[in-house]
Order: sequence, then C-alpha cells, then structure tokens
Amino acid sequence: MKNEPCGDKKCPVHGHVTVKKESFTGKVIKKDANRSATIEWDRQHYVQKYERYEVRRSRIHVHNPACINAKIGDVVKVMKTRPLSKTKNFAIVTVVGGKQ
Repeated sequence: MKNEPCGDKKCPVHGHVTVKKESFTGKVIKKDANRSATIEWDRQHYVQKYERYEVRRSRIHVHNPACINAKIGDVVKVMKTRPLSKTKNFAIVTVVGGKQ
C-alpha cells in the first residue's frame, strides 16, 4: 500500500470526493485495469421454515484508487460516495488485512 498523492480526482483521500457514513468491510474478488474492483462479504439470513441460517453473499463494485491499489484477496474497508460511474457508488478507503 502506497501513501503518496495519486492525482486521482475520484480518490477519497487525495481527490475531490467526500465519503458518507455508510461503510462495509469485504474481500476483493475482482480487479479491473480501470481502477475498479468488486468486493464481496458473507452474511447470514434466517430461514423460518427450517429454523436455520443460510449464508448469502453481497457484492458491490467499488473505486480502487492508485494510491491504495488493493490486490485480489485483500480485506478492505469501503465507504459510500457520490455516484462515480453507472455502477460505482463506493470507494476503497483502507486495506484492513492481507490475503486470507
């Protein structure tokens, strides 16, 4: 993880994008050449009929700034921003942990 200014306008750290309160922690499963990534996290959903929990996955597309440059398998924290593209409303703020 680099901590130098990246010159990216959409970077929440060095750019002109403000972040909102909503945040998630997830694992990077895809990385794009255009500073995009897809993160995923598991959540439990209760099924009343069987009185058990099932595991469901949530995925979102996020902006991956050049100064953070998260790799596939990294656990990252993302925060909500203004719409950055058609499908991206979140940006990676920090890398929480390495590959798990």
